[in-house]
Amino acid sequence: MSGHIVVGYTATEAGADAVALGARLAAASGSTLDLVVVLPAGDRSVITPPNADYDRYLRAQAADWLGAAAEQIPDAVAQRSHVVYGESFAEGLQSAADELRATHIVIGAANGGIRGRHRLGTVATELLHSSDVPVVLAPEGARRVEVAVGVTRITAAIGTRPGADALLEEAVSLATSTGAELRLLSLVTVDLPTSVDTGVIRIAGAAHSEDVLAQATAALPDGVEAEVVSAKGDSIEDAVSHLGWEPGELAVVGSSRLAQPRRLFLGSTAAKMLHELPVPMIVVPRTRKEEGQK
Repeated sequence: MSGHIVVGYTATEAGADAVALGARLAAASGSTLDLVVVLPAGDRSVITPPNADYDRYLRAQAADWLGAAAEQIPDAVAQRSHVVYGESFAEGLQSAADELRATHIVIGAANGGIRGRHRLGTVATELLHSSDVPVVLAPEGARRVEVAVGVTRITAAIGTRPGADALLEEAVSLATSTGAELRLLSLVTVDLPTSVDTGVIRIAGAAHSEDVLAQATAALPDGVEAEVVSAKGDSIEDAVSHLGWEPGELAVVGSSRLAQPRRLFLGSTAAKMLHELPVPMIVVPRTRKEEGQK
């Protein structure tokens, strides 16, 4: 998957989490890590007139932050630093990702998140409504996972709704580029109305898992195998909490069926998973951006 991975950096613990996860993904996939600090656009404020000295101060401060972040990245990881301007942090990251033709945007959890868990802030929420490339959400504490851990397994939560093809394509691409194992997780048995008979759920789950395996087998390159697991539990949260998760694992989910093509929106199933997921989550647009398309 050699390419560019954009990390939205702030001088906070969440920023450190994003850098650590981005470095781990870049090292495993052979990608370039692009650290990005977003400053307010020059014409953003009509109350405070532009001040050249203050602008220089902000740029110098951003450069210092980026320098400190870069020092935490192993020499073996190719990296670059960028200071960009945007109407919002999310808008600036999206513009940078478009210009760099990035494969992913990595951001940290909002302040106040529980260690090993996710908490969506305004930047993540805005990105999840606008990004046309996969967004990688780093849980609190991701900075404590060494780059050497790498990416050991990709778990893709496959469903029956639109976007499953793009999700599977992303999971296969990640597994291939990082050398990670691939696990396909069927959530159909815990993502049906409670009024559905348990016998019907069991039959539907078994049939769906077989269908997922058939699709995955057709899409996998030679030498790459996938394990298929049917989630078990009384709810999405229950099923996720009882699954085994590795320190080097990444979970891949699709965007909501309500999202516009080539855009993200976190659906109810993914949002429920997020509450219990102890590993980074990658949210994939329903359809991939065509080569060369802006």
